[in-house]
Parts: sequence; structure tokens; C-alpha cells
Amino acid sequence: MHIYALLAVLCYFTLLLTIGILSYRRHLTSTDFIIGNRSMGYWLTALAAHASDMSSWLFMGYPAVILTGGLFGMWSAVGLVLFMFLNWQLIAPKIRIATEQYNSLTFSSFFESRLADTSGMIRVFTAIMSLFFYTIYISSGLVGLGLLLENLFNLEYSIGIFVGILIVIPYVFTGGYTTLAWIDLFQGIFLMCVIIFVPFYILPKVGGWAMISKAAQVHHLPLSLFPSFSAKTWLEILGMTAGWGLGYFGQPHIVTKFMGIRNVAEIAKSKLIGMTWMVLSLGAATIVGLVGIAYFNQGINDPEQVFIEMVRDSFPSFFVGFILCAVLAATINAMSSQVLVLSSSITEDFYKRIFHKTASSRELLVVARFGVVAVALVAFFIAFNKISTIYSLVLYAWSGLGSSFGPLLLLSLYSKHVNKYGAWCGILSGGIVAGLWPFVNKLFSIAIPSMLPGFTISFLLIVIVSRLTEHKIVKKLG
Repeated sequence: MHIYALLAVLCYFTLLLTIGILSYRRHLTSTDFIIGNRSMGYWLTALAAHASDMSSWLFMGYPAVILTGGLFGMWSAVGLVLFMFLNWQLIAPKIRIATEQYNSLTFSSFFESRLADTSGMIRVFTAIMSLFFYTIYISSGLVGLGLLLENLFNLEYSIGIFVGILIVIPYVFTGGYTTLAWIDLFQGIFLMCVIIFVPFYILPKVGGWAMISKAAQVHHLPLSLFPSFSAKTWLEILGMTAGWGLGYFGQPHIVTKFMGIRNVAEIAKSKLIGMTWMVLSLGAATIVGLVGIAYFNQGINDPEQVFIEMVRDSFPSFFVGFILCAVLAATINAMSSQVLVLSSSITEDFYKRIFHKTASSRELLVVARFGVVAVALVAFFIAFNKISTIYSLVLYAWSGLGSSFGPLLLLSLYSKHVNKYGAWCGILSGGIVAGLWPFVNKLFSIAIPSMLPGFTISFLLIVIVSRLTEHKIVKKLG
């Protein structure tokens, strides 16, 4: 089995590596490497934004929630769909125009230019939060790769995550933004087809929806979005929807995809394509979890491997390897985009801003690629300890990034009263509150997602501090 599965994986990744090599020469400057010289079409933009969003969480973390908690867990997917739509509506057109106007390649450079911060503090605070939360985010992807390769090839977990590093680095290193966009396009279509096909193929084998319903009753799992109409249920729904969805406004690896589209007028087309992809993929991932309830009626040791185990039991060896490439695809899409954002931050926020302001484009490109290696190695050591589940790691990092940058991005695009002092407080407070909240949350009887206090406190402090320090800005201008 291992030989056939390995053959399928090698064929798949040879194709992807070919895409990377063909696009290598397109990246001659740091602008090409980081945002593709703002030349992406609407298909590329749509699939790049959405495919880079759904990591192994789509195949492993989220179906496990449905498997263990029933259909009620689908509210997290509802929140993601709703707020991603708002992301396209509220953020995409404005950030594309504004970042070109300010000649900004990253979140931090945009905030700095928009708020006239000559001290460099916004860049430093942004980079600190990005480095902390993205290393955790990337490590969650490595955990997924480690578990997958351990299951598929009987590799030791530590070797699996090391192989994951060896897979991810070449894509970012050889191609950058444009390469990742083309890989995202191909893999986005591929993984959507796989995650739709697999549960519907297995559904008749478990006895259809009747057996799913029967198994859910045995395990006392709700198959309704509204198991009750109590105040607690509504609070849980709010927590799952907003606790995930608000994060979209502050995810650099997603928002930067909006910055690279060729024509602002094409954003509407990208939105339609991207949201269709998202609804189909999340809907199918929900069905994976539901089918798993009946398929593993006697239970499963690791719920996050529900998709992997069903595929291994249901298909010939070669097709197992080929199908599970979709899990690798989802993980690599997200990890590659995250590593690229972090390497860009290292280049623009540290090296260029602090150490070498007159660095050439080619010099910055070398630094960016060096940053890829450095970030990946740090993530490797975090993943090696395997401190939590994929779902929990992604939620922690997602909440931290969303709370640090989401409020500031919204206010920077829609308010004239925000200033650098408010921005400093917003970035730090959002990240710190979201990072520490899981420890504070233990004091409450109802779990409150980190995103809600982190995002709210960050937003309020930006507004309040900006108002209180407005006279300083006016005095300097005067």
C-alpha cells in the first residue's frame, strides 16, 4: 500500500513543483514576490484568498467538531461564510485601492503610511504579533501534515512534520506570490472536488441519512442547528459565529490576496467565485463529519482523523494517496501563504525599516527567502511538542491575528479619526487579550471565545485613545 500511495503523492507534487519552477522567473523584485505586482486575475484572486484560508482544519479540525458535537457545530462554518462575505464587501475594494495609493506591500506598511507613524512602532508591534500568532498557525499545519504522513506511511510523527517543512519551503522559496496563487487555483479546485466526492461516495455504504440519524441518537448528538431556544444556546451560537467570523478582518494571509488583484472592478466576480467555493467546501466538510458519526459508530481514537480513516478504508491504495493529497493541498496552501506573509514582514518591517533602508529589491528578495526558512524552522519546533489539537491551535492563532489587526484595519479604512497612538494600543491590546483569554476563560461557567473580548477591547481602545490623543496630532500638524 505504501508504495502505491507514495507514487500517487509523488506524481501530485511533481506537478505542483513544475508550476513553481515555471513561475520562478516572474519574481524579479520583492514587489513581485510579495503581492505579484498587483497583476492577478479574478479567478486567481478568488481561489488564492479562499484556498489559502482552509488548511488541514477543513479536512481534520472542523469535521471532528461535527463528529463529536453534531450539526450544532456547523454554526462556526455559518459564521465563516457570513463574515468572509463581509470581508469581500467591506475590505477587498478599499484595501486594494488604499495599498496602491500608499505603495504598501504589507499590513504594517499600510498602517504606518495611513497613520503617518514615523517612529516605526506600528511596524514593530505588527511584526511581533504576526510572528507570535503565525508561528502557532503554521505549527498547526505541520501537526496536520505529521499526523497524515504518520497515518499514510507509518512514519514517525517527528519525521512527518520535518517532511512537511521540506514540502512547503520550496514552493514559497522558488515562486512567491504568483506561484502560490496558481498553486492555490489548482489545489483549490482539486480539494473541493475531493471533499465533495468522498462523503457522498461513502454515504450509501453507511446506510444513508437514516443510519446517520440513528447513530446520532445513540450518541446523543444533535442533528439540528437549534437543539433548544434557551439563552445559553443563543450565546453559544453567537460565540461560534462571531468567535470565528470576526477574525477574517485581520488575517494578513487572506487580506493580502485582495491587494494583488489586477482590477478593482473584478472584485465582484472574485467574490462570487470564492464564496461559491467556500459554501460547497464547508458544506461537504460538514457532511464528512455527519457520515463519520455512522461510519465510526463504535467510536474513533482520534476524531481529527475521521476523513483520513474513512478514505483508507474505502479506496484502493493508489487512490488513497491521491485523495489524501487534498489534505496536503489544503494544508500547504494555508502554510505557504502564512510563511510568505511572515517572511514579508521580516523583510519590510525589520530588515528594510530598521536595518537597511536603502536595500535594493534583489537584496530584499534574498532576505525574504531567508525569512521563509527561519519561520518554518521555528514552527517546526512548536509542532514537535504537539501541545494541542489542530482545531484549538488554529482557533488560538486565528483569534490573535483577528483581534490584533481586524479592528485597526476596519477603522483605518472607514474612519478619519484613528491615529498612531490608538493603533499602538489596539494592536497590542487585541493580541494580548486574545492570547491570554483562554487562561482567563476558565473562570466563567460559559466559554467565551477569545475573539469577542480581544476584538472588542482593541476596537474600543483604538477609538478612545485616538480621541484622547487627537490634540497631539493636531499640534504636530500645526
